[in-house]
Amino acid sequence: MLAVADLVATLGGLLTLGVPRDGAEVDDLTIAEPAMQVFGQPGDLLLGVGVETADAAGALLTAAAGAGAGGVVLRRSLARRRTVRDRARREGVALVELAEQASWAHLVWLLRGVLDRAAVGPGRRDDAPVQDDLFALADAAAALVDAPVTIEDAQSRVLAYSSRQDDADPARVSTIVGRRVPDEVLATLRAQGVFRRMARSDEPIFVPDSALLRPRLVIPVRAGGEWLGSIWAVVEERPDSALVAELVHTSSVVALHLLRLRAQADLTRRVAADRVRAVLSGNESGADEWLPAGPWRVVALGVDDASLRALDVWESVLRRHAWNQPLVAELDGRLYAVVRDSDEPSPGTWRWLRGVVAQVRAERLDLTARAGRPAYRPAELDRSRGEAHEASRLAAQRDSRVGPVTEHEHLWAQVTVARAAAALPDEALGPLRLLQEHDEVGGTAYLTTLAAWLDHPGAPTAAARAIHVHPNTMRYRMGRIADLAGLDLDDPVVRLAVRLQLAALASA
Repeated sequence: MLAVADLVATLGGLLTLGVPRDGAEVDDLTIAEPAMQVFGQPGDLLLGVGVETADAAGALLTAAAGAGAGGVVLRRSLARRRTVRDRARREGVALVELAEQASWAHLVWLLRGVLDRAAVGPGRRDDAPVQDDLFALADAAAALVDAPVTIEDAQSRVLAYSSRQDDADPARVSTIVGRRVPDEVLATLRAQGVFRRMARSDEPIFVPDSALLRPRLVIPVRAGGEWLGSIWAVVEERPDSALVAELVHTSSVVALHLLRLRAQADLTRRVAADRVRAVLSGNESGADEWLPAGPWRVVALGVDDASLRALDVWESVLRRHAWNQPLVAELDGRLYAVVRDSDEPSPGTWRWLRGVVAQVRAERLDLTARAGRPAYRPAELDRSRGEAHEASRLAAQRDSRVGPVTEHEHLWAQVTVARAAAALPDEALGPLRLLQEHDEVGGTAYLTTLAAWLDHPGAPTAAARAIHVHPNTMRYRMGRIADLAGLDLDDPVVRLAVRLQLAALASA
């Protein structure tokens, strides 16, 4: 985290601290989008791009306080209005003033540079030397082609970028703010076959301009035939072959750094997974030191395609959608994530995860996410994990009506029946034993018929449809059941007992 006062001092002349707040710190930045209810997450510096009135500024400050933002940046003339300053003091939000003639794009580039370099400062991360080298390589590549450059991994996440990003287009600014290429830009590039070509060849690619993008020169970064990432330069036209050859040579150096970065990331990932596994097993020792602010939910993550490894698929999806260090781990053969139970749409929250699943399912990758109830202390995460597993188990049952994304508390009826049925022996009692024996010996389907009848009270046609028989067949079978078992289905206690027994037999 970087103190807001220190950040402002670093960019002196461009920024002024209008309303200070003791202890205000930031570690990321977000461009506010009030219409989309995007106000970042705790610790973000919120940029009021496009905010022009005192009323809009006041509303943004209130929203920033609710989101736990570290501070808000507004144009100086607006930030110095008395009503705006009073609102900032009342909401307890640090207010930062941006010089009138300053470019928001230039500010984004400068802020991202300061925050990223602060994040890799002494004692913060083991990959700091590699990150610093990548920034230096990005600057060197930019000087070579006289254009702003980014270095990205194979998931289109930005690892480093050069100076002069204010000369780039809005898509590049959004890429640096979010540390990943925006979805609409990815869709455009996929449609042009850019990623397919990068994955198969190390040949440079020139991407012509479009409605979203200025022209780009793309250099795939490979090592041993494996595609690791890419170098992207925003250019006006394709550079001459000599410059392209120099960039290709630079890509081999970048490849070595990406291999080192991946090795360090793998170690970090293993440590994070061990921590998640421990806390989900009931060992909350030290969890307060690495868990984000609660409350949390444990989510059982699934992939409907059995040929895919859930951990690989989910890590790729979560990182591609900007959760840089997802809290996921396999435990007892199942994959779980720990997310913050928050209405914020920021990476790592339950609301955000629901949106990711909906988006990815629309792209025809069938992911599932079933969440346990909120945990307010680390010691409750084990309980939430059990509930997430229970919700997944209910979803896997035949004829389940549990959706791909659900919360345990919304399944209370199914949970009640499942828990009650689990306490029963897995053998039929009373009259149901006769029906079970008849089904086994005579090949009838009386138990299935009885379950459908109870599940559709007073609606024999719907009951027949549920088991794919004619309504007359349903009536005939129910008459035979009455003759064989003598069940009084008008008695609510009998109906409950029969339905619980049928549920127990179905799950056995």
